[in-house]
Amino acid sequence: MKVKRKIIEINEDLCDGCGLCVPSCAEGALQVVDGKAKLVSEIYCDGLGACLGECPTGALQVIEREAEDFDEQAVEEHLKSSAPEQKQVEETLPCGCPSTQLKSFGQHGPSHGVSEGTTGQRAASELSHWPVQIKLVPPTAPFLKGADLLVAADCTPVAYPNFHQDFLRGKVVMVGCPKFDDQQEYIEKFADIFKTADIKSVTVVVMEVPCCQGLPLILERGMELAGRKVPIERVIISARGELLSKSKLAA
Repeated sequence: MKVKRKIIEINEDLCDGCGLCVPSCAEGALQVVDGKAKLVSEIYCDGLGACLGECPTGALQVIEREAEDFDEQAVEEHLKSSAPEQKQVEETLPCGCPSTQLKSFGQHGPSHGVSEGTTGQRAASELSHWPVQIKLVPPTAPFLKGADLLVAADCTPVAYPNFHQDFLRGKVVMVGCPKFDDQQEYIEKFADIFKTADIKSVTVVVMEVPCCQGLPLILERGMELAGRKVPIERVIISARGELLSKSKLAA
């Protein structure tokens, strides 16, 4: 039976399939299908809009229209039946939609997270969590709590050969491009992080090119918006992968 009520609506033109809305819906009403968020069934959506705040593109909104009534019992059965299937998806396709599963990694074992170097030495990955893209890391991610934050322009790990050992060790990393991504979105994301995560320090690693220099400014604006002061260090890398400078910025 259909009634007029509030229910989620998804703008597929705006949806980029990041999947951040999926875990925020406690009723399991949302899934990512063919790269787009979809409403599994009208009866699973309570219309409260808990998923709205997690959407980075504004693709979700709550509207009022004729829809099947919310069915709490059906939701319980849906969650029970989908749990084994969801576990299987996580195990077989852990990176099919990386933002839906926050991961914190433990200490590296003797053969986990290592690669064979040209000299035969085994270099360990220092990555402590997933995801790493600025757009995909929610401000409430548990690995951000009390973290020393490393914010890197996404060219820097490619240019600088010892990125893991010299910069990433002991830090939580977020990467992105200040030229191609939405700078205001970044500012608001970091403001939310500084408000909620009790960040201890920030190291920002950028390339020497002019477009990269906006990243430290984004972080400073985020701090201002949050009303917080966090020690911040800027590192500049050359296009040839050389360490050009390190400097402390006014918090």
